[in-house]
Amino acid sequence: FSNKMASPPTVSLSSGGPRVAGLVEEFQRRFGSAPAFVARAPGRVNLIGEHIDYSGYGVLPMAVDQAILIAAAPRADRKLHLENTNAAMTNREYPAYPVAIDNTKHDWGNYVLCGYKAIVDAVGPDAKGLTMLVDGNVPSGAGLSSSSALVCCAALATARANGVEHTKVEFASLCAKCEQYVGTEGGGMDQSISFLAEAGTAKFIEFNPIRATSVTLPEGASFVISNSLVEANKYVTAGSCYNKRVVECRLAARLLCHFNGVDKEGKLRTLGQVQAVLGLSLIEMAAQVARHLHAAEYTQEELATTLGITVQELQEKWLSPSTITQTTFLLYQRALHVYSESQRVLDFQKASSLQELGTLMSESHASCHELFDCSCPELNQLTELCRANGALGSRLTGAGWGGCVVSLVPTPIVDQFVAAVRRLYYEPEPRRLAQVDASLFVTQPGAGAAIFE
Repeated sequence: FSNKMASPPTVSLSSGGPRVAGLVEEFQRRFGSAPAFVARAPGRVNLIGEHIDYSGYGVLPMAVDQAILIAAAPRADRKLHLENTNAAMTNREYPAYPVAIDNTKHDWGNYVLCGYKAIVDAVGPDAKGLTMLVDGNVPSGAGLSSSSALVCCAALATARANGVEHTKVEFASLCAKCEQYVGTEGGGMDQSISFLAEAGTAKFIEFNPIRATSVTLPEGASFVISNSLVEANKYVTAGSCYNKRVVECRLAARLLCHFNGVDKEGKLRTLGQVQAVLGLSLIEMAAQVARHLHAAEYTQEELATTLGITVQELQEKWLSPSTITQTTFLLYQRALHVYSESQRVLDFQKASSLQELGTLMSESHASCHELFDCSCPELNQLTELCRANGALGSRLTGAGWGGCVVSLVPTPIVDQFVAAVRRLYYEPEPRRLAQVDASLFVTQPGAGAAIFE
C-alpha cells in the first residue's frame, strides 16, 4: 500500500517546470504580485474497470501528465475571485463564506466551488478570501477527468491557503463527496488517483475505505491515448446517461436482494454490497443476474410492483432527481457488465503477458458498448482502427459517450501506430486534424497532486 497517512507533497516552485513558471508570471501580470503557491492536480486515464467504482468495485487508473494548475494568493476582502487562462472561461466572484453552488447551471466556477466548499465548510466563517488563477491542459469532456482534477486542485489550494492539513486519502474522500454538488453521482476513482498517483506505476484503487496498491505491468508496451473529439459532458446528459447508469445499477442491486430474500429494509444500494451479503464470487453473481433479471426494459411500474412499493416510493428511495423522468431501465445488461468488468480488473493484475492485458482491454470495450451502452460510433471506429494497426487491446476510457480511447501498443511499433491513427482518424477531417497534437499521445504513469511553493 502507498502511505495512506501522507499528505500531498510540497515541492519547490523552481521544480514545477515551464508551465508553473508561466502561470506565476501571468498571475503577477494580472494581479501585480506573486502568488503564495501553485497547486497541481493531474487528470487520469483508466486502464480498465469502467463504471464500477460507484458499485463499490476496484479500478485501475494512472495519472497522466496533463494537469490542472491553480496559482493562489489570499486577499483582504471576503471574496473568492476566480480567473482562468482560457479566455472562454470568464471571471467569477463569490463570497468567501458560506458557499452556495447553483447546480442548475453548468459552469466552470462550480467545479472550483466544489473543491473550495470541501474545505471551507469545516473552516467556517473564518475562511480566507482568495484569488485563484486556473490553468488547465486536461482536455474537457475527453474522459480524462478534467472536472475532478479541477475539484481536487481547488480543494488542495483552499486547504493550503487556510492552513488545513489532510492526508491524500482524506482529500480524495472529501472531493468525491463534494463533486456531487454539481449534480453528478460519481464514484471515487477520479479524485483518488489524482491524489494517490505515483510516477511510474498504475494503481489498483479500492473503496470503502479508499486504498491504493501499486500495479506493475509487464514490460514492452506503452499506453497511447487518442481523443475521439466527441465531447462527452457528464453533467449535461446526467439524467439519460451517467446518473441513469448509477440508478440502473442501484435498481439491479435492489432486485437481486429482493429475489434472494435479503435486505428487506432496503439498506444495500450497490452491486458490490449485494455480492458481499450473498458471499458469492463475481462469476456466481453473473449467474445470479442471468437467473433473476430479464433482458427486456423494466418500467417504473414493473419495478414498483415487483418490489411491492408505489411508483412514488420507488422514485423517492431508488431514483435520483435527474432520473425521475426516465421511463425505462435496463438492469440485466448493467449488472452483467459490472460483475464481468470487476472480474477483468482482477484478471488484469494477474496477467502475465501483454497479449492477455490487451484481450482484457478489448473485452472491456465490448462490454461497455454492448451491455453498458456507453460507447458511441466514433469510439467504436477508433478502437477497431487501433486494433487493426497493431494495438494489442483498445478501449474507451472514462465515462464514455465520447472522449478518449486508450490502447496498449508494443513499444517498438509505437511511432508507426501513432502515424497510422493520425492518418486514418484525424487527417480526413480538418476539425480533428487541427486538434491532433493534443489529442493523440503516448502516456506514462504520472505523479499525484502537489503544492509548488
